[in-house]
Parts: sequence; C-alpha cells; structure tokens
Amino acid sequence: MIINQSTLSNLYTSLSAIFNQAFEGAPTFYANLAMVVPSNTRTNDYTFMLQFPMLQEWIGDRQIRSLAAGHYAITNKDYEATVEVDRNDIEDDQLGVYNPIVAELGRAAKQHPDYLVAQLMADGFSTACYDGEYFFDTDHKVAGSNVSNTGGGSGTAWYLLDTTRAIKPFVVQMRTTPQLVRQDRPDDEQVFMRKKFRYGVDYRGAAGYGLWQLAYASKQTLNASNYAAARAAMMAFRNDDGVPLGIRPNLLVVPPSLEAAAKEILQSEVVLGDATAGGSKTNVWRGTAELLVVPYLS
Repeated sequence: MIINQSTLSNLYTSLSAIFNQAFEGAPTFYANLAMVVPSNTRTNDYTFMLQFPMLQEWIGDRQIRSLAAGHYAITNKDYEATVEVDRNDIEDDQLGVYNPIVAELGRAAKQHPDYLVAQLMADGFSTACYDGEYFFDTDHKVAGSNVSNTGGGSGTAWYLLDTTRAIKPFVVQMRTTPQLVRQDRPDDEQVFMRKKFRYGVDYRGAAGYGLWQLAYASKQTLNASNYAAARAAMMAFRNDDGVPLGIRPNLLVVPPSLEAAAKEILQSEVVLGDATAGGSKTNVWRGTAELLVVPYLS
C-alpha cells in the first residue's frame, strides 16, 4: 500500500468506525450509581448537596436554609490512552492486527467511568466527602450527633446503595466525550524518526462523592444478619430536624469473591438451617435489592 494523505485519511476513518462501534456497544453500570452531570467548566460546584432537601409544613414565612457556610466542588481531570501503528504494517496491509486494539480502546473509554466509580467505593473508607469526613465513616455530623454509614470489620468490603433518587451516592461529570484522535502526518517527528503513527483516545471528566446518606459499606462478613443491619441503619437516617430521609436501599454491590454470598441473600428462596432449630425457612431478604458484581473491586 502506498502511504499518502489519502491512505492515512481512509485508515483513520476505518479505525474511527471500529472505535465508535466498540464504544457504543460496551455495557456500563456507572449511570445507575452516579449522578451524571454535563460539565462546561474546569470545576463544578456541588454546594447544593450540603443540605438534603426535605419538605415541611408551611407556617408563617418560608424557612430559608443557607448553603453559604459550606463548599464542595469537583475538578475535571484529563484521561488518555495511546497506541502506535508501524509504517511497515500499513505498507504491507497488515492493519487487521490493530483492529482489536482500537476496539479495546473504544470499550475502555466507554467503561472508564465504571472504574472511577469503583475506585470511589474502594477508597471511601479513607477519602473525605462533602462534609469533611470520610465517605464511609462513623462520625458524620447530623444535628450535632455522630451518624455512621459503615459496619466496620476487616474483611472484604461490600456496599449497599440507594440509587432511586435524582441525587445519587456518586457523581460523574463529563467535560468532553471520548474520541479517537490521531498523530499521523508523514512529517510528524515520531513518523520521521521511528516510522510510527499514533492513535489515541482522550477525554476530560471526573468522579466524586455524592450524598453519604445514600451509601453504606461494611467489611464484616456478608451474611443475612449483617445485610439486615445495614438496611436498618440506612433506613434510620434522619435530617438535622429529626425527619426520616426515606432511604430505600435497592442495590447491593460486591466484588467477584462475594458474588455467591450475595446471591444466597438476595436470590435464594429458602435459608438452610440447623435441623434442631427448625430446619429450612423462607428467605425474607430475597428480592429486597438488586445485585451488581463489579470486577474492579476486590
């Protein structure tokens, strides 16, 4: 194949089609866990999350809640991945070996927010959220008292979420969308010096914590008793006025190593018990939440 600008343009068109097809077809879960926000600036301000919105009876003047005392913002970051194509492979019509690589770029770009949200969950025991406390912590301040959204323990972490609201446990903001870019001019330095054409993907965005009240994490053994305790703790959350927040845990998130335990809690029809204690009984937790197994968690 003769390499000229027309050849390189056709190559980019072909690779873009492969990238876009893989991007569109890749499954994701982040939009179920995170509030997806379009971003049009370097940093997005989420101060509104400092006050969980609740209605109250209107008696006299409206009760205005000031948000000026706090500040919570998420700054966008740059992400990229790049591959090189050897000029000899173009000349020798060997581009088929690069098609799967470009397709993988498309898949990785689409699913990258999944990875970011999974990292937020894993890091939530040691990373602060909007109230200055760790996202999963024992001393979130509500009406001057400590409130916990973690079950403690030292084993493998699992997570219980309420994803039924407009505001969610996590935030994903997108400043730009991923796209395939190129550096393939014959007079580019890497082409002249190393006969390499470069293709890559990049985008700007970020992920951060939403409302801690919508998430609970535990490193205790994942069993029916600890699952029940997590649900009860979440549904007991109240606002500063003592009004229940109406939390409805609906999603259990686990790493692959806890998939079997999670399915036993959420999908088994019966619980096998000791014969001396009455034997098997109906599983009362069946269907109380959906299950999401995240390979990025461990």
